[in-house]
Amino acid sequence: MNHLNKALADISSIRRQVAHSTQFRGYGPATLATTGIVALAAAVLQARWVPDAANHISFYLSIWSDTALLSAALIATQTYTRTRRIHSGIADEMLRMAVVQFLPSVGAGVLLTVVLLHYVSGAAWMLPGLWQIIFSLGVFSSCRFLPRPVVTVGVWYLLTGLTCISLGDSRALSPWTMGIAYGGGQLLAAGILLFSTREERDEE
Repeated sequence: MNHLNKALADISSIRRQVAHSTQFRGYGPATLATTGIVALAAAVLQARWVPDAANHISFYLSIWSDTALLSAALIATQTYTRTRRIHSGIADEMLRMAVVQFLPSVGAGVLLTVVLLHYVSGAAWMLPGLWQIIFSLGVFSSCRFLPRPVVTVGVWYLLTGLTCISLGDSRALSPWTMGIAYGGGQLLAAGILLFSTREERDEE
């Protein structure tokens, strides 16, 4: 029994090592592009329904939290099925690695939102910029097992986040600070992954 347990442990260790040295191909360009379009649509809805977001912060949060949840659900569903299909034998390890890389930034974003609204509600205008900066950290963390150009997406979110904060007031709550940042960022990520996939096929 000890030999069997050791053999199983060795197999598990090998799978983890292979997963860590394999480029993750679970994110689909079409789904990422769809989430970019969803973000742009949310910006249009905010512009029509909540033009004065600073005085209606709960409605603002509702629009963008719903957008985030919808996008996360689309990406999670497609990533799960795509990873099962492409990475087959090491799918569990690849999925676990992807989640571990991004989960801390998601958790930090949620906790920061709760704390800022509860204790420093007057600084709520900083949320879009802080969300984008935190999201950029998740992208940077994931870059090591994604195509190298994906670092550009992290730089994009970092710069848009800093730009939002530099506005210094409720202008940061404009629908387009989120629409352009997330819509453009997701479309950029989709383009990079699509190009990388085609490049790999050409090399093969």
